[in-house]
Formats: sequence, C-alpha cells, structure tokens
Amino acid sequence: MAISVQNLFEERKYPLIFVFSVLIFFATLLCFSDSIQLSSRFFNYSNVQSPELAGTVSPSPSSSSSPTPSLAVLPEPEVVGENGTSSLVGVDLKWELCDGPADVDFIPCLDNFLAIKALKGRRHMEHRERHCPEISPRCLVPLPNGYKAPIPWPKSKDMIWYDNVPHPKLVEYKKVQNWVRKSGDYFVFPGGGTQFKEGVANYVKFIEKTLPTIKWGKNIRVILDVGCGVASFGGYLLEKNVLAMSFAPKDEHEAQIQFALERGIPATLSVIGTQKLTFPDNAYDLIHCARCRVHWDADGGKPLLELNRILRPGGFFVWSATPVYRHDERDRGIWNAMVNLTKSMCWKTVTKNVNTSGVGLVIYQKPDSYSCYDKRKVKNPPLCDDKNVKNSSWYTPLSSCLSQLPSDSSGNLYSWPAPWPKRLKNEPLWLSAEPEAVQMYNKETKQWSSLVSDVYLKDLGINWSSLRNVMDMNSGYGGFAAALIKMPLWVMNVVPIDMPDTLSIIFDRGLIGVYHDWCESFNTYPRTYDLLHSSFLLGKLSQRCDMINVAAEMDRILRPGGYVVVQDTMDMINKLKPILDSLHWSLTIYQDRFLVGKKGFWRPTTG
Repeated sequence: MAISVQNLFEERKYPLIFVFSVLIFFATLLCFSDSIQLSSRFFNYSNVQSPELAGTVSPSPSSSSSPTPSLAVLPEPEVVGENGTSSLVGVDLKWELCDGPADVDFIPCLDNFLAIKALKGRRHMEHRERHCPEISPRCLVPLPNGYKAPIPWPKSKDMIWYDNVPHPKLVEYKKVQNWVRKSGDYFVFPGGGTQFKEGVANYVKFIEKTLPTIKWGKNIRVILDVGCGVASFGGYLLEKNVLAMSFAPKDEHEAQIQFALERGIPATLSVIGTQKLTFPDNAYDLIHCARCRVHWDADGGKPLLELNRILRPGGFFVWSATPVYRHDERDRGIWNAMVNLTKSMCWKTVTKNVNTSGVGLVIYQKPDSYSCYDKRKVKNPPLCDDKNVKNSSWYTPLSSCLSQLPSDSSGNLYSWPAPWPKRLKNEPLWLSAEPEAVQMYNKETKQWSSLVSDVYLKDLGINWSSLRNVMDMNSGYGGFAAALIKMPLWVMNVVPIDMPDTLSIIFDRGLIGVYHDWCESFNTYPRTYDLLHSSFLLGKLSQRCDMINVAAEMDRILRPGGYVVVQDTMDMINKLKPILDSLHWSLTIYQDRFLVGKKGFWRPTTG
C-alpha cells in the first residue's frame, strides 16, 4: 500500500525521506523565485539597445580633464545561467596558458583538430569551417616571443613588427608576387599580389578604366574581397573611402588574415564551403575575386549563388583569374562553365578586359528587377521561396536557388542607396518594412552621437589615437560606428544571433559587420582588436553563456594595451569585474554605468 504524507507524520516512519522531500520543495521554491528576479531584472531593456536606457549620463563639465570614476563596492558575485553555466566567481580565479600546436594563434572554433580529424570529407572545404568544441577551453593564449605594441596607423598599412606575426612562409611562397617581404625586424608590404603585377594602385585604376561607372567611395562603398591575400586591395581602397571586408580561410597561406588585421585593414576568417557566409542578403555593392581559388561552378553553382545572395541588386562582381584571359583546355572549360552559370542566373557580362601586364578581368552585374528571371525558358536555378523568411545565415547550408530581390511592404523593389557619405545619415531602405523603426533609428543615431562625443571621447580615459581596429559586440543599428566615422579607425559591427536582425540596415548605411553567437569564439586571430565595445549585451548573454568563457574570448581577441568598454547595469558590471580583475586588467567604473578595462601584457606563468 502506498504510504501517504499523513502516515509519515503520524507513524514517524521514513524520516530521511520526509526530510529530503521538504528540502526539495524549498529548493524548488527558491529556484523559481530567483528565475522571476532574473527575468524582471532585464525586462526594461530593449533588444535593440539605445544608449539612454540605463538613465541619463552627464558629460564632464570640463573636456580637458576626466572626472574621478566612481568605484563601486564589489561583493563576490554569482553569475547564473539558465542552464547552470556558472557558479560563484571570485578574484581568486586561476588561469592557465593554452597549450597545443596552434597556441599563440589559437582559434577555438577553427582549431578543433579532433573534430576536423573526424570529418567524413574535405572536398567542400569542411575542414576550414567552424567546428566549435562542446566545452569552450578556459585558457589564455600566450604571446609570441618578442611581442610588442603594434605599429600605429597609418604606418602599419605598409609595415608591421615581425615578432607580432612571426610567420615567414608567405615571404618565400609569394616572393615573386610581392605580397610581403621581411626587412630586419619588420614585415613590409610593397602592394603586390598574384594579379597585381604592376602594383595594387595600377590594378585599381585598371578596374576604373574598364568600367567607369564604378565610382569608388561614392556609389561603391562596401565591398567584399574574396581570398584577399594580405588585403592590399582593401587597404589601398581605404584611401578612396571604400570599406572592404577582406576574407580568407585559415589555411596553408599562413596567417594572411592576421597580417591584414595587424596592418589595420578590415578582415575576417571565412570560407565558401558548405555553409552560408555570415552576412545578410543583398549587402555588398561590389564583390572582388583575384585568383581566389574558389570553384564557382562547383556543386551546381552553389558558391556563386552564395555571392548572388549577398550582392546588392545591380551590384558588380569583378573576377580576375586565368580562365578570363588564358585559352588552354583547362581554363577554357572553367570559362565555359562560368558563362553558362552566370547566364542561368541572369548576371549580365558588363565588360571584359586585359591590361598591359597580360592580366585580365571580367565584370558581371546582378539584375535589379525580375524581368530576366521571368523570361528564362528554364527556371534553373529557381528563385528561393523565402519572401517571408528573415535573414539567417548562421550555420545555414548553402542554397541552390536565387535569393529574392528586396522589396518594401508594398512590393516595390529597393533602389540603390544614396552615394557616400549621404547614405550614412539617410534612413536605410530596410527600415521601411518595420513599424516605428524610423523613429527608433533616428533616436538611436542622435543618442550615440551625443554619448560618443560627450562621454566616450572625453571622459573614459581612453587613448583614442592608439586605436585602429574596433569591434562593437552588439551593434544595433550601427549608431556607435556611425558616431566614430571621422576617427582614423574602422568598426566591425557584430549583430548577435539572438538579437533583432539589424545587419542589413548597417550595410545600407555603408558600414560593415557580421552575425555571431558570443557563446562561441569569434573568427579572428588572437590580438587583433584595439577596442571591444559592449552595450547592454551581457545581461541577456549571461543567461545562456558562461561569462568566464566570454571574458576569456574577449582577452583572446584584444591586443595588449587595448581597451574594453562595457555599458551595462551595475548588477552586470559587478559580476564581470572580478573576472576581468583575475586577468590583471586595469579597471575603472564611470557613473555606475561604464566599466572600462585596459589589458596589459600579463600571462600566466604555467600552462
């Protein structure tokens, strides 16, 4: 017979069971109460964070001197995630050095060698894609021997310290092509490239001559350089007010993206393999490939269809490769396949040319209407059935269809953005589909402009002249980057995958960025950013991610001497500060709202 609770009291049987049951009841009640408190704690914070949300920040009465930051009394905090991701965090947290074949260049989601070894195939570059470990390694990346503060911009565009990126393989491998040379304690970058036989400046002029409608820094503002080498193409175009996102995989071309970022040129690690690139649809004004070693017609043309997805309607694809200008059997076969594929996609061959050094290129243009698509006798590749599907390219397989052209709620196709710099301040086209979005966008833009000029640039104790590579970890509409547009730096805008999708708006403004999940490592080498900025990101993030691992990732990305600025609630700042203290960073708190950390050269002595 079942034993009732009443019998337990009357007969005093099973005392241990009774006590255990009572404990479970009160523990459950306590957990439920805590979850209610955690939910209400962040209820007032909008997903697209405006800088005003934690109250009004008063600028310093004097711009010549910074006020003494108010230092909070910091109890030992409890960092709690909904899956029990962390427990008590104290200042006695112990760190070890990462140890392994990639130690100083360790990227957890790209250097997971066990996962890579277990792959069934590598034909589609699967081994160059992300394979994050189930448990993030809680270690700190060591510094290369002889590492020193990077050479400041703009000198860094032409030379960097050898000891900071001690990878000489490219010097020998690309010696004839003048990618990079070693000169004493430095690497120097002459501006050469596989297709830049007369230098990158002449190559850019060749593109301009081939298609004069390309106006760098006006109608062409944001571009993608596929297989970028050491990013000399993107680096040169910075002078013309063009933001080029240079990308390449972490492969046998040793540390090319690390060279680019050390130079102060926008770049990211990525590959066109089996998954979509972490960019929104219809983002780039122009895409460039100079001998980028991508088989565009592979797997039914999926790689080129991916370029079609991220290329703005009416945008250009500049392809400089041997099939364009050589006539051997192999190159003719590739060219014929490209002709058939681009025709089936309704890409227009605008022009084709060969320069004095014998290097040729072809320029294609993506359609800006459905006219050609409708006239195709064979609807292959088909149009994607995704009119009502939100942008989603995070761990998403490549598609075998043509993405829909963007249109507003009335079905009107979007036009080309205003010329730069007007497009930065104009209302982005993507706003038209969202109710009240224009008001929110304008409000956020004004708030960030005021906050950056009155607080960030004056009162936080940051040496802005030392900064070049900046990352906004939760970008919203890109207001922080827009407010810094006149500074000699660039901003990688990151839109977290669990936040509202604003990345298309960021590209419409003439800025660049990517999607990311901050529970995982970012696709960049260690020591590649001078400043990391977080605005009301960590409260929500702490509910599903281990904040110690997030801090370790921030430490991995940040250069020694670099800064972290966290704008958040004091509750969240109190939880984060002891973790950053354990990393031996210098920390100050300003107006109970900003945590400013500066990373030093400290590393643990044991691995």
